[in-house]
Amino acid sequence: MEKSNKRPKNILKLDETVVNRIAAGEIIQRPANALKEMLENCLDAGSTSIQVTVKDGGLKLLKIQDNGSGINKEDFAIVCERFTTSKLQKFEDLNAIGTFGFRGEALASISHVAHLTIITKTSEMQCAYKCSYHDGKLVGAPKPCAGTQGTQIVVEDLFYNVPTRKNSLRSPSEEHNRIIEVVTRFAVHNASVGFSLKKLNDNGSDVRTSPNSTQEDNIRILYGHAVAKDLIKLQVEDPSLKVKVNGLISNVDYSGTKFTILLFINHRLVESTPLKRALDSVYATYLAKGKHPFVYLSIEIAPNCVDVNVHPTKHEVHFLNEDAIIHKIQSSADMLLKAASTSRSFAVQTVIPPISFLDKQHSKVAGAKVYDKQLVRTDSRDQKIDKFLSTTMESMPLSSSSECNFINQTSMESFEEPVAAGFQQKETEKRIPSEAEREIQGVPDCSDSTMRHRGSTAQGIVERRQFELTSLTQLREDVKKNTDQVLRDTFKDSIFVGCVSEKHCLIQYGTRLYIFHMERVAEEFFYQRFLDEFGNCGVICLSDPPPLYNLALMALDQEENAWHPDDGPKDHLANLASQLLFSKSEMLDDYFSLQINEKRHLVAIPLLLVDYIPDLTQFPSFVLRLASDVEWNVEKDCFDTICRVMARFYRKPNDHKVLNVGSDKDWKWTVEHVLYPAIKASLLPPKTWINDGTILQIADLPDLYKVFERC
Repeated sequence: MEKSNKRPKNILKLDETVVNRIAAGEIIQRPANALKEMLENCLDAGSTSIQVTVKDGGLKLLKIQDNGSGINKEDFAIVCERFTTSKLQKFEDLNAIGTFGFRGEALASISHVAHLTIITKTSEMQCAYKCSYHDGKLVGAPKPCAGTQGTQIVVEDLFYNVPTRKNSLRSPSEEHNRIIEVVTRFAVHNASVGFSLKKLNDNGSDVRTSPNSTQEDNIRILYGHAVAKDLIKLQVEDPSLKVKVNGLISNVDYSGTKFTILLFINHRLVESTPLKRALDSVYATYLAKGKHPFVYLSIEIAPNCVDVNVHPTKHEVHFLNEDAIIHKIQSSADMLLKAASTSRSFAVQTVIPPISFLDKQHSKVAGAKVYDKQLVRTDSRDQKIDKFLSTTMESMPLSSSSECNFINQTSMESFEEPVAAGFQQKETEKRIPSEAEREIQGVPDCSDSTMRHRGSTAQGIVERRQFELTSLTQLREDVKKNTDQVLRDTFKDSIFVGCVSEKHCLIQYGTRLYIFHMERVAEEFFYQRFLDEFGNCGVICLSDPPPLYNLALMALDQEENAWHPDDGPKDHLANLASQLLFSKSEMLDDYFSLQINEKRHLVAIPLLLVDYIPDLTQFPSFVLRLASDVEWNVEKDCFDTICRVMARFYRKPNDHKVLNVGSDKDWKWTVEHVLYPAIKASLLPPKTWINDGTILQIADLPDLYKVFERC
């Protein structure tokens, strides 16, 4: 084999400009790196306010201004030369470095790949000075100019002489997002410093925090309330490892789509893959698959245990006992999450059928094929949820069992006669439907009901009384204005599925299944019912009228009414309540059919629905609230608060298993066959129910088919 005659190439010393540009490419990889270096210089200078302005993602303009100590005039000539720094003098100083910068390469590197201008003023200077730099050298003499104390650095046309690097960068908008991320992280950690970031000629700010804030407040401002509300404090201290950790980590209720970690070691923004992996493994136990936490950690380690000089951009550091420190943090986080997981909060979304969905229900072409996933039950006589829960529900103890006989018990102790031992419904011939009922088609005929109404003539025909009261008209108009039509249609065309509990029921609308809070819905229904039946309510007469005084006294003995000795003696308060209600008895009887006799006994209560009697175990609380929660002095407020108190009393039906009066049907039968049909017919649901969880969608047939198809 012939030997090669090629001579080896000579080794040449690179030109200093080439060397500097290569070094600059390692340190300044993109605008966000340049900004990070300059932010660290600002913080080293003791700044309390830092303002950043950018254009085109920092490629066209990157300006940062602080109110720090400034740069001495004698340092202008060398400030942008490589390896010029005020942070250390000998290599051993790295073992106790307490500043961010130490190599003196940041400004030098920027000046080799951009046009760099510095305006600075110290406290001793009479004015500020403006200096321009190119390839690390001062161009011309410093020029005096106006300026405040601190330093302003202007970087223009970044990578103008490195087209390959410039073309490899992402779009300006993505580079701007990276800048936002850098400023945001520094703002969270350095809460005592005010930060602002905005685009050139833009009035709004992308980032703005106040000086002397806190980490929690800045996280709330920059990452949102959804993150801040679910944070818990993490604190670790181990003198043997020379480490101290303070942080804020998300609890088990928070779950983001990506892992957000803000890590500062000795106040330096860094990354640590082992630590991130360790924390992610802890959260994997508590969060659903694909969900990740939010973590902010500030780790302080003895300077002589940290090696900061391991990466050109200083985004990584090495430190002693790394595995032990990470394990310590991991264990502490696990303990906090384990303690927090004893109770979980789950976000719910109120999903109401959109208008488009309602339109689809009425736009189906006759004869078109109906798929299985679109089939819904249309016959309300089909089996209900009670068939599957009857055994369980009957075996469950009644929630009010401790109070089930308190009326009859106290009647023996406090009353001369048994209280509410029986009820009479005085007879009449017919009832004229209310205005709201006449407006809605399909209202059940109530001609066979037995009740007494005001205005009955000698022939037994009920004449409905009309009231031209401005306050009453305004209250009715307020209800109509606050009505959500989509919710109205949902209730109106729904099918009752069954009672899940005493407070929650299921209904079906189209292919969707909803759960709603029965007490809230019933309370709003009866409030509207009292407004509509104002002065025309039926009457339920009590065969053994209870004294108002005894009812109020019983209510004060109940913990739920929160009587306190500072309120006064119970007997005195009960007597005041009795006197007040008796003084208003004429108005209560005329407008609301709430009758009180001369002995201050409650003779009758309103009848709003046939076969419906309210939960009589709440009689004492009802009387007390009627005396204390009503605004008696203003007509509109008076009617409003009376209707609210009455509605709260009527929202839950009486259960004959608890207090055997009236109908022999249980509360579930009353809800399904008496209360909910009336709600369907006339309820005007308020708009607030869309967001407060009163009604929630829990299933949709097409979505369920998608799940089964994947199985």
